[in-house]
Amino acid sequence: MVKKLLVLGIESSCDETGVALVECEAGSGSEQVPSLLAHALFSQIEMHQAFGGVVPELASRDHIRRVIPLAKEVLAAADRPRSDIDVVAFTRGPGLAGALLVGAGVACALGAALGKPVLGVHHLEGHLLSPFLSEDPPKFPFVALLVSGGHTQLMRVDGVGRYVLLGESIDDAAGEAFDKSAKLMGLAYPGGPLLARMAEAGNPKAYALPRPLLHSGNLDFSFAGLKTAVLVQSQKMVVSQGTDTFDALPRSLQCDLAASVQAAIVEVLVKKSMAALKETGLTRLVVAGGVGANRQLRAQLNEACSKRNVRVHYPELHLCTDNGAMIALAAGMRLQSGHQQASANYSFDVKPRWPLDTL
Repeated sequence: MVKKLLVLGIESSCDETGVALVECEAGSGSEQVPSLLAHALFSQIEMHQAFGGVVPELASRDHIRRVIPLAKEVLAAADRPRSDIDVVAFTRGPGLAGALLVGAGVACALGAALGKPVLGVHHLEGHLLSPFLSEDPPKFPFVALLVSGGHTQLMRVDGVGRYVLLGESIDDAAGEAFDKSAKLMGLAYPGGPLLARMAEAGNPKAYALPRPLLHSGNLDFSFAGLKTAVLVQSQKMVVSQGTDTFDALPRSLQCDLAASVQAAIVEVLVKKSMAALKETGLTRLVVAGGVGANRQLRAQLNEACSKRNVRVHYPELHLCTDNGAMIALAAGMRLQSGHQQASANYSFDVKPRWPLDTL
């Protein structure tokens, strides 16, 4: 009989505290996806809005306040006692050092108290594997487009822990391009989702914004130049309309710029993804990370993949942002595949910078 493992996952890499429970099969090599039993999430967005961005010290302190109550909530929702936990997983990196240390410290303390092993998980691996919790889970191998707040990468994924970097952002990531452009337009933090909503009412062809590295011949990304172009364009609009600030412009003009920004980012992401599929010869695409929730990106990827007979997979919308479910899942899949073992060594470190392809 296959032994079942109960994995508690803790995510604390930035401004969301997430905790989740998954059940997986121990070291069986099974292709069965671990089962998500319960998860809970607290977002710090409201706290950081007053500062226009994440304040690392405040983020760390809030993780301390939230993680234990969330863990109790998850255990209650799954109707499982603490003693049932077999492994405690946590985000080891990349992310904010102080925030990562909170999750790592709590996980190792809990593991030691229960006499159970712990496992550090790569944050981006969590995102990459999160579509396995969807109603339409992918199968290996596939090309992965990772578009989280601070990372834009294309990976070839042949299995758990078998990742080859195809291309990545050399400066600003796609999520940063959304958020920084939104900030230049006077939108509140986090501005990316607000910009996307404004774009729905705008003309994506209103302003000719650059598509950096679109024809570079490689699979790398660059969005810093787009951000500069948005700044210049917004200043021109203010001068031409005779207003003092961008947010004093007519709403229709603001929406047009938002739509033009989104169109530039999405076009680059879609064309690079299609190029990665052609280069690898694979016919399956996985999209993960916060920007993966963008409706225009999903629509254009769906259309492009349909034309090429490519299957495309996404996480459920509520699992696109940082969350504990993806950390527990990644730990469960590593344990289940036999790729990694949990450790009873409760000394810990974190990796604020940790390339995914070094796993």
